[in-house]
Amino acid sequence: MHPELAADLGQLPEVLEEARRHALAFLAGLDERPVVARPERPEAEPTQHPTATPLATEGGGVRAALAEFERRWEPRLSASAGPRYFGFVTGGATPAALAGDWLTSAVDQNSNSSLDPAGQQLERETVGWLRELFGLSAAHHGTFVSGAAMSNTVGLAVAREWLGERLGVDVAEDGAGALGPVRVLSGSAHSSVAKALSVLGLGRAALRAVPVLPGREAVDVAALERALAEADGPCVVVANAGTVNTVDFDDLRAIAALRERYGFWLHVDAAFGAFAALSPEHAELVAGLDLADSVCVDLHKWLNVPYDSAVQFTRRPDLQARVFRNAAAYLGPLGEQPDLVHLTPENSHRLRALAAWFTLRAYGRAGHREIVERCVAGARALGAEVARIDGLELLAPVRLNVVCFTLAADPTPERLAELAAELAEEAFLTPTHYAGRPALRAAFSNWRTTEADVRRTARALARAVRKATA
Repeated sequence: MHPELAADLGQLPEVLEEARRHALAFLAGLDERPVVARPERPEAEPTQHPTATPLATEGGGVRAALAEFERRWEPRLSASAGPRYFGFVTGGATPAALAGDWLTSAVDQNSNSSLDPAGQQLERETVGWLRELFGLSAAHHGTFVSGAAMSNTVGLAVAREWLGERLGVDVAEDGAGALGPVRVLSGSAHSSVAKALSVLGLGRAALRAVPVLPGREAVDVAALERALAEADGPCVVVANAGTVNTVDFDDLRAIAALRERYGFWLHVDAAFGAFAALSPEHAELVAGLDLADSVCVDLHKWLNVPYDSAVQFTRRPDLQARVFRNAAAYLGPLGEQPDLVHLTPENSHRLRALAAWFTLRAYGRAGHREIVERCVAGARALGAEVARIDGLELLAPVRLNVVCFTLAADPTPERLAELAAELAEEAFLTPTHYAGRPALRAAFSNWRTTEADVRRTARALARAVRKATA
């Protein structure tokens, strides 16, 4: 054994204790750490790379690596695990999820095969808990994947196979070209849907935008029915349970009812909107989710487990296995309950389910309901503050956990970028376009966020607006 490996193994408790102290110090400083550090020079890009160093012949062991990480890289890291990182839709890691994730690395399981079954058995138990959490029936089978983009890709891959089944072709064997032109209809599809269609060989052009309701991002169901009536052959409909800009929800029950007259596969992108099911006040927003043929839910958003973690549900695991089966003697047969290796693009994946298992086991439905409802209350409070700040305009009602707003005058992308940069050390927001107007959005999904963080963000936002409009 290499001497540095041997030395670290011999001192493993001390080495891990040092890493633990380092991690705790980082977490303890989240509240006051710049949420996103500004560049030292105004003209410098925040993502500018430091000078790369060559790989050493002799590394020096874990302590040397920790020292260099602390010196060169840690100061550049954002406080994305903290309470005022409102960009994208970013959760943190609950204490239980963090413990589960640490143990995931320690036990280092590849949970894809029944030849070594404990990992996938734990994953299946966790999927069952999540299915119950989101109000899905036992008809839905779930599998862990890396994130919402992969969850949408897997769901649409199953939809692609269903299209082949309807048309009498075997897409998994003969390729997407056997289908001919495909139509995928959606009102406000997330960008990852077009990406998935590209990956799956269906093409971004297959995605057809359907008109939305006036002043909304929710699809006009009457317009969707007209598009379905005009379609030549079976379609895929991508419905939204929580759009990224304003958390708008399609009428899932009304869309599902259209299947009785038109042949289509219903995929629901519920990346973070599915968590509305936890709150009695908002559960109606996801009524009908169980009627979907496939569902995307992202867990490193509102479940607050570390990256990367999501789950994909479908009613047709048989088609899923037809797409992703991996024929190799060492992997074992498909069987009635296929191993996880036959259900996603990955032959190997870490035991992602363990972090989710830990946080669900530790805090139950009640604990995660409290996180959801506190985030919703925070978004409402910030929305009310935005409406009161002179120089800002709230662009949409705060339906759940996202606040979408812009400058009241001359809201150019450049001016909004300057506003976000001025705010970045206190709170991180990301840009968007809504109804053709450049905007900013703040998404609440971190378990640490409190009323104090909302007040602090509102004060910083008011100061930044005054400076921007002076």
